[in-house]
Parts: sequence; C-alpha cells; structure tokens
Amino acid sequence: MKYQQGHAFAIVGCGLIGQKRARTLPDGFVKLTCDLDLAKAEALASTISGCKATSDLNDVLSDSDLGVVIVSAANTALAPITEAVVRQGKHVLVEKPGAILSSQLSAIESIARETGSLVRIGYNHRYHPAFRKIAELQRDEDFGEFMFLRARYGHGGRPGYDREWRANPELSGGGELIDQGVHLIDLASLWLGDIALVTGYAATYYWDMPVDDNAFVSLRNLQGQTAWLHASCTEWKNLFSFEIYFKRAKLHVEGLGGSYGVERLYYYKMLPEMGPPETLIYEFPRGDESWRHELDEFLEDIRIGRTPVPGLKEGIKTLAIVEDIYRKSGYQF
Repeated sequence: MKYQQGHAFAIVGCGLIGQKRARTLPDGFVKLTCDLDLAKAEALASTISGCKATSDLNDVLSDSDLGVVIVSAANTALAPITEAVVRQGKHVLVEKPGAILSSQLSAIESIARETGSLVRIGYNHRYHPAFRKIAELQRDEDFGEFMFLRARYGHGGRPGYDREWRANPELSGGGELIDQGVHLIDLASLWLGDIALVTGYAATYYWDMPVDDNAFVSLRNLQGQTAWLHASCTEWKNLFSFEIYFKRAKLHVEGLGGSYGVERLYYYKMLPEMGPPETLIYEFPRGDESWRHELDEFLEDIRIGRTPVPGLKEGIKTLAIVEDIYRKSGYQF
C-alpha cells in the first residue's frame, strides 16, 4: 500500500510514548487509539479530534481506512502486534527495539515482503539535532578516516524502579541493554557498519530485579574499527555522551535535553601542527524534535515506497548483538 493523503493512523499502546507519537501527527490523521487499558486509549483519543478508542486490536486490524499503525506497547508485545498488523498489509512504525528476539523481526520481514508493508523501527536518537548536524558536517567537512567511538548512556532510576515494567522480563525482555543500550548499538552502526566481533558483559549490580542494570559492550568491524559502549541505570546523574574519533577530527555529542542537560555537539578539528584543536560548539536548546523528524522520514518512505532505515534489517542486527551479550552473561530472557 502506497501512502496517500487521507490514509488514517492508529496508535496501539497509549502510554507516554504513544502520547508523544500522537503529538507529532498532523491534525485529523489519527482515527483510532488502542490499548488493553481502555481508559488510556480513551484519554488519548479525547485529545484528538474525531478519534475513537478501543481495547480490541481486531478493531485496528479490520479497519480498511487505517493505512499506518504506530505500535508503542511494552517490549514483549511489540513483535506480536507488528506481525498481526503487517499481515493486513498496513505500514508500521514500531518503537525500539521492535521485538525481544531477532528471530521475531526476521519472521516479520518475511511477511512484509509478501504484503508490501513497510516497517520502521523507532530509533529516534538518529534524528536528534546533534546527530542531524553530524550528518551535515560529514557531507561538508573532511574528518579523515573513522577510527573508533565510545559512548555512555545512563540514568539513576527512581524509588520503586525495580518494580516497574522495565524490570519485569516478561514485559521488557531484558534490562538496561535492551532499553537504552540498543540506542547506542544502533547509533554505533552508523559508523561501524556490519559487526564482525561482539564482546561484553551485562550485570545486575544494584537494583533488586532479574534483569541487567549495566551493560558493557565492545563492537568491532572487519576493518578493526571499534565502539566501546556502556549503558547504565546506576548513573545517578542522567548522562548521554557519544564521542566519535576520526584521523583529523573528533565529534562529541553531550546531553539530550531535559534531565540529560542541554544537547550540544563539540567539533574538534585537528590543526596541521597538532596541539589544541580548533573547536566549534553547536548548542540545541529548543528541545527534542526527533520524534517529528522521524515521522516525517517514515511518511516519505511510504510516499515513495522506500525501505525504511532503520528498519527490520537494522533491528535484526541490533537484537542479535543484545542476544549475544545476554547469552555470554548468563541471562535467559
């Protein structure tokens, strides 16, 4: 199904993320909200003109006016819902990680080839302003060859965090690695490409929960270029830091807005004589518009029939890395 003006949207999963997604959609595009908790679906529908609410996924599947579905449920529900929607030939924007197992995404990929559905996985960090600026700089500047990157992403939780859904493997499919760690893996893939070697360790150091609260990951491609990644929910002070090293430059993204601090991009340009680099600092104080940019990209995917990136292929690779780390660390989810 090709996207045309007038194809309506449904939102399945009406929690915080579903609400964020709804705010990015043009007026009049959302026809139906769906959540097992009907009150949540009704609350979101009440903010959208002409929108109805349901707790029955079959209402979404059977409505021929619905061309696009946003799936923002708990992790373990993402793949079953997406598969059911794709079987109906509808397009899907599913929140990261899209599934809890790479095999689930592979099955969806096979079905999507038959039905023509397009599936985008919601790795919205690619669309944060600092990373959009990096893409612009890479087109215009000569950084030299990419060498390696290192990144840290963490928060400190809150009282009762270890009793929330993310701490329940039956809902989350894992801990910090499959929550924030997948964002780091996805972003690292922009520079590493295909991964040849995965090493690392996931552990539960602090929180009283059966899932990991820290994960340490090392990724390497065939050229030996490397990413060192650390995801943590014992960071205490929320942190996002992503450093990319080239032979003639370093790029450093710091902060994501809100409690993570103002988002900034530091561009350190090596001088011929070396020594202290020339430094440019880009600051993005206007907040996070990544959700809107990501949706715009998906609408363009649908309009021109383009395979979404990141989509199922990228999601499969990311989850395969997560599975590898969990297996090596003795977790079975």
